[in-house]
Amino acid sequence: MESFDWNFSPPESEPIGDHEVDSLSEHLRGKKIALLICGGIAAMKAPLVARALRRRGAEVTAFCSREALQYVGREALEWATCNPVVTVLTWKAEHLSGDNSFSAYLVAPATYNTIGKAAQGIADTVLTAALASALGRMQKGKTQVLFAPTMHGSMHNDILIDNCKKLVSLGAKMITPRDAWGKHNLPEEELLVAAVCRALSQSPLKGRKILVTGGPTPVPIDGVRRILNRFRGRLGAAVHEELLLRGAQSTLVLGDGAWQPASWMPVEIANTYEDYRKAVLKHMSLGQEAGIFSAGVADYQPKTPYQGKIPSGQKSLSLELVGTEKVIELARKADPKCFIVSFKYLENVTPEELLSVARSRLELYPVVVANHGEECQEASQASYIVTRDGEQRFEGKARIAQALADLLEKKLL
Repeated sequence: MESFDWNFSPPESEPIGDHEVDSLSEHLRGKKIALLICGGIAAMKAPLVARALRRRGAEVTAFCSREALQYVGREALEWATCNPVVTVLTWKAEHLSGDNSFSAYLVAPATYNTIGKAAQGIADTVLTAALASALGRMQKGKTQVLFAPTMHGSMHNDILIDNCKKLVSLGAKMITPRDAWGKHNLPEEELLVAAVCRALSQSPLKGRKILVTGGPTPVPIDGVRRILNRFRGRLGAAVHEELLLRGAQSTLVLGDGAWQPASWMPVEIANTYEDYRKAVLKHMSLGQEAGIFSAGVADYQPKTPYQGKIPSGQKSLSLELVGTEKVIELARKADPKCFIVSFKYLENVTPEELLSVARSRLELYPVVVANHGEECQEASQASYIVTRDGEQRFEGKARIAQALADLLEKKLL
C-alpha cells in the first residue's frame, strides 16, 4: 500500500527554508515571547512549542534550566527558536530583558519547584530570576506571565494550590493541564499558543460573549439512520478559532457531521436538530452579545421517527417530512439585543441574484453572509459579507473568519 511502502518519489510540497515555519496567522506578529523551560520530562516538547509560537508570528527566546537540558537539546531549541538559548545569566542581565523586553513569558513545562519558588519570591536560578523580573513588570502592566503546570498527581497538594492562587492573584495565568494517567500533562502546543494570544490580545472582543454555530443538524429517521447535509462546520470552526485568539468568550455549537475541529478548541456537539435547537436557546438565555449562525440547519424532519431500526431489504420506503422551526428566528426573539450574523446559501443562481436575496434579509439581521454553492467546495470557500453599507467578497475560510471578527470589533464597541 502506498502509505506504507514508499515508491521513492521526491516531495511535492512547496519548499521553505530549514529554519522557517508555515505561517498560520499574525496574532503574535511583533511580539517577543520568553519560553521558560523547567526540568521535567515534558521539556522534550519545548521545540514544538517554540515553533507553534512562531507560526503565529512570534519571536521566541528560550530560557532553559540546567535540569531541562537533560530532556531537550540546546541545539534543538536554538534551531526551533533561531535564537541563542539562555542557560546562565551574564553581564547582559538577560533576566531583566531591558531594551529587548518580552511581551509575555510562557513557563512550559512549569514544575512544582519553579511554581513554588516564583510564588515565594525566590530567585536563585536563571528561570526564577527571570520570573521575579517578569512578575514585577507584569504588575506594572508591561508583560504577561503564563504557567503551564506539569507534575505527577501525587504532587497536587494544598501547597501547590496556594502557590498557584498567589501567582494568579498577582496577575499571572495558569493554563489548565491536560489530565491523563493521573498526571498534570503539558497541553498540546496550539492550546498553549492560544493562551498566549488571548493574554496579549488588545481586541475589543476580549471577554465578549459570542455564540457561533456550524455544521449540519441531523434529523433521525429511526434509531440508526439520519438525514443530514454535506456541511461540516469548517467555517464556523474558523470563526470560533479567530474569536478565541482575539480573547472572546466564544462558544461553538457544532452539529454532528463526523468532522471535528482541532482538539484544543472547546466545542459543544449537537447530535440532532433538536439538540441544536435546545443548545442555541440555552446559550441565548445566558446572554450573548453576538451570534454567528453558520450552521446548515435542517429544513425538514420526519413527521414521526421510527422507534428502533427500520428493517432493511424493503423495495421502497416512504417518509413524510415536515418543516422544522427556524432556530435563528427563535434566537432573535429570545434575545432581541444580540447582534446576529445570518448566513444564506444558494445554488444555480447568479451572484447578483444571491446578493439580492441576502439584501432582503437585512430587514431582520444586520449582517448576512451570502454563499454561492459553486464557490463552496470542500475546504475552499468564497463569501460575500452583506450589510446596509454594501457588500465585500472574501476568499478562504480563515479570511472570511477574520473579516467577520473585524466587523464585530466595530459593531460591538
